Amino acid sequence: MSDTMDGSAGTRAAVIGAGQMGNGIAHVFAASGHAVTMIDVSADALERGRDTIARNLDRQVKKGALEAAAADAALARIATATSLDAVAGAQIVVEAATERTDLKFRIFEDLDRLAPAGAILATNTSSISITEIAARTKRPELVIGMHFMNPVPVMQLVEVIRGLATSDETTQRVVALARALGKTPVEVNDYPGFVANRILMPMINEAIYCVMEGVGTPEAIDTVMKLGMNHPMGPLTLADFIGLDTCLAILEVLHEGLGDPKYRPCPLLRKYVAAGWTGRKSGRGFYQY
Repeated sequence: MSDTMDGSAGTRAAVIGAGQMGNGIAHVFAASGHAVTMIDVSADALERGRDTIARNLDRQVKKGALEAAAADAALARIATATSLDAVAGAQIVVEAATERTDLKFRIFEDLDRLAPAGAILATNTSSISITEIAARTKRPELVIGMHFMNPVPVMQLVEVIRGLATSDETTQRVVALARALGKTPVEVNDYPGFVANRILMPMINEAIYCVMEGVGTPEAIDTVMKLGMNHPMGPLTLADFIGLDTCLAILEVLHEGLGDPKYRPCPLLRKYVAAGWTGRKSGRGFYQY
């Protein structure tokens, strides 16, 4: 890489995935002055992702958080592509594909081959080992976790996760970039679930056990946590928002990776996912949408 990536505007980024997280990450890169290519195998997903970004930028304009001209300029910085070949000019690639280990491994093998030699390869995984992902590449020192929170344009936190081989320089550059995107980076080490989900998912899982055992209704459980613990959103509402299939996938990573029965996914969670009740995106989870 000829020029350094210090977080200043002008870093060329590529984002893999145009879903909820991918379009949010592309949004914050573009709004911070970076050219970004959003890549997805589905042209329809790219169109929906771009529409979502346009709507969210418009919302920021209406709130007075962004000038209309800046919103137009941000949207103009976003290119789309259906092939991973489009990472050829990127200085940083952020993968935000579905939370499936086999898929992420395959993507990183391809990214290692297609991205420029000095490019940083980041993953937005919420729980999968950065060390294992990095081992699929010939540049493990340039592989790092960059775990944004949902909704990305609004939430401040980025967990910056070092794999076993991630270099100090890669970490420093990603921390600087996260700050330049207007986020607060927190550096954590590579253990299953990192910090956010290692603490959050057992809470959500326990709330689901409370439903299954008839301790309280979803509304009652969420109200207790909102009013008693000052949480802005109850754990079951949050689970529906994240996606119950995603919650189950993260709990399985925690259970397998740490081997502790306290991470065992609640049978009711498995039943809901098997029924296709995955939360807000499917119209039904612990609540109807």
